[in-house]
Amino acid sequence: MTRFATRTWQFALDLAALSSAYVVAYLLRFDWYIPAWARDRLIDTLPYAVLIQYAAMALMGTHRYAWRYVGLREAIRIFGALCAGTGVLLVVRVLSAPLAKSVSRDVHRGLIPYGIIFLFLLLGACGVIGIRVLRRLIAERQGKRVIESAREPLRTVLVGAGQAGVLVVREAEARADLGIMPVGFVDDDPVKVGTLLHGVPVLGTTEKLRDICASVNATQVLITIARASGKDVRRIVEQCEKADLSVKIIPAMHEIVGGKINLSNVRSVAIEDLLRREPVKLDETAIAEKIRGRVVMITGAGGSIGSELCRQVARYEPEQLLLVERAENALFEIHRELIATFPTIKCVPVIADICDVERMTTVFGKHRPALVFHAAAHKHVPMMEWNPGEAVKNNVVGTYTVATLCDRFKVETFVLISTDKAVNPTSIMGATKRLAELCSQALAKKSKTRFLAVRFGNVLGSAGSVVPIFREQIARGGPVTITHPEMKRYFMTIPEASQLVLQAATMGKGGEIFILDMGEPVKIVDLAKDLITLSGLHPGEDIEIQFTGIRPGEKLFEELSVAEEQADKTAHPKIFIGRLKALDFSDLDDRLDDLAEVANTGDAAEIKRRIAELVPEFEQRSAETPTPPPRPSQAGAPPRPPEITPAFASVPR
Repeated sequence: MTRFATRTWQFALDLAALSSAYVVAYLLRFDWYIPAWARDRLIDTLPYAVLIQYAAMALMGTHRYAWRYVGLREAIRIFGALCAGTGVLLVVRVLSAPLAKSVSRDVHRGLIPYGIIFLFLLLGACGVIGIRVLRRLIAERQGKRVIESAREPLRTVLVGAGQAGVLVVREAEARADLGIMPVGFVDDDPVKVGTLLHGVPVLGTTEKLRDICASVNATQVLITIARASGKDVRRIVEQCEKADLSVKIIPAMHEIVGGKINLSNVRSVAIEDLLRREPVKLDETAIAEKIRGRVVMITGAGGSIGSELCRQVARYEPEQLLLVERAENALFEIHRELIATFPTIKCVPVIADICDVERMTTVFGKHRPALVFHAAAHKHVPMMEWNPGEAVKNNVVGTYTVATLCDRFKVETFVLISTDKAVNPTSIMGATKRLAELCSQALAKKSKTRFLAVRFGNVLGSAGSVVPIFREQIARGGPVTITHPEMKRYFMTIPEASQLVLQAATMGKGGEIFILDMGEPVKIVDLAKDLITLSGLHPGEDIEIQFTGIRPGEKLFEELSVAEEQADKTAHPKIFIGRLKALDFSDLDDRLDDLAEVANTGDAAEIKRRIAELVPEFEQRSAETPTPPPRPSQAGAPPRPPEITPAFASVPR
């Protein structure tokens, strides 16, 4: 059926429903027998009463709603439109009554009794909404027949009888092709147990999940708590594993747009869910004021953090987004994604090496960025141990180049993406990132540009990080290789880290290092076991875990701060701030020139010696004698703020 034909039929059905409601209102008003005078009035008033009500519906846009997907929201809107139409009828009735007495009897025939007006509202709402509900029921029944003929839907118990759970039930009913049959809820709120949500009963608490699934013959569990903590997800997954039940999860809250859940995105539980933390709360207004209508540059735009920063920045509608990246393929992919997702944003792909002074000078001079997020860096610890000169060139000289250009071209804010490996560094990578922090701070002393650094730990799923490597090893059948059974790391998701970087950019006056709250450190061996289990396999049985020994430059425990650093809390609960003493710029400038010359020689021993002169805390120490991680805060006590190492206090001048 064509769109015109569909609209015509819907128009005709609405008029029929309203007309029938108006006639029935008269029948009810006169006890199913309409006297002659009332019958005349019915005939005279029916056309304009029906048209006024339909006009009110049309003005409120209810005719555009798809009948097949009508729900409570649409029903309320339709009822509101009919109430508006009823208001018009009442106004006409009140104003016409004096005229009818003084002018003629014919005018009196056009008056609608008050009782009829209110009955017309109720019956009209029942009729108009009812035919839409009927259309939806027919469509859902047809859809179920189609899917049942193809495959049997999975009987599913939903964990979480909240708003997200109800949205899942509605979506599952509207889309039978998904093959999900909700047969019950479980929820830890005892008040909800025994109630019905959208026709689905709440059968008990999560403690009885296994018994409940057995009692209703469920073969699948769907976690419908959009804000579920990693601890809760882990507990539910463990119960499902013991009962041999398939378990899936809805997207996290930040993935649910407009209050609607797309069940096409329902997926198996991932490691990110087991480590899930509270969603980041951002000061959206402050970030928007910093970015909207400005030129923003992101170096390393094709990397894991850089590309996510691009996505996050684009949300705040910058005037221009400069994507600086030396890897052509990575730049091509993020540029293509951004122009498809944000077609109104001017994204400029810039192939450039941050160490190329002439090229970067041209880019700054042409585009004049107001904000620069510096994410370009070499980050793999063992690779930089083998290539220390390249670590110096990219992480130190490249950062220094970009930072000095920010000062020269009067950029408003420069944000350096740093790492926890810069604290008491034992690796070339960590030491060069520490030097990058020192460059930023030294320039902050003499420049009007706000130079900031943001320090955080590992991000889940970044290119070359432990999670993708483990997944690849599991897919090959193992073994999964881990350097040491006691190795621990802090983890954060890429979107969370990027969002907090944007928030940090709105803080500080310059020269600060911001430290992101990474939560508790995670044992790498536990991470590996979780990934193996989530793949449907058993650690040690199906997939072997091998310990290969600590690599050069690695620590057992990464640190985000040390005791000598004096950090303060900020207005954001997940961001701490430290103010460090800084070297004089001219002193640092000379030393970096010498370091850059040595880096070109490739003499690893001399490079490390020169770095140690600038970063006295840099020590090629064994990771087998690590500093223990900080103890977690006592329950109920406020978390202790992290602290930051004095930057230049003991550097020779």
